[in-house]
Amino acid sequence: MPAIQKVYEMNASPEEVFDALVNPDLIQIWSGDEAQMSDKVGGTFSLWGGQMYGVNLEVVKNKKLVQEWSYYQWAEASKVTFLIKSKGKKTIVELIHEGVPEKSINSISDGWDSYYLGAIQEMFQIVKK
Repeated sequence: MPAIQKVYEMNASPEEVFDALVNPDLIQIWSGDEAQMSDKVGGTFSLWGGQMYGVNLEVVKNKKLVQEWSYYQWAEASKVTFLIKSKGKKTIVELIHEGVPEKSINSISDGWDSYYLGAIQEMFQIVKK
């Protein structure tokens, strides 16, 4: 199965970016929907009314988050890795999304930009002005 790899520059610290990935209250702000999320290994999450859900496989606070993602329409789970690195006063987030179904690659890739990391990026642009 193909993988999606993207890089996002955030106008925020690594701590703020990590918090935006694991804090349900912040996730609700940038996603516009209720969220359940954990910052612990083995912790589960649910996004967008339970359409996207999974479990945390690896958590290195402010540096790395690896999750198994399931989508209600997929036959198998995928793996999402967020690598968080400081770059001056900004933060670089490297995304690796492995195991994406071939037929969904374009819509999932666009979704990262429009609804997930792109939405976090936009939230920090508004907050930091």
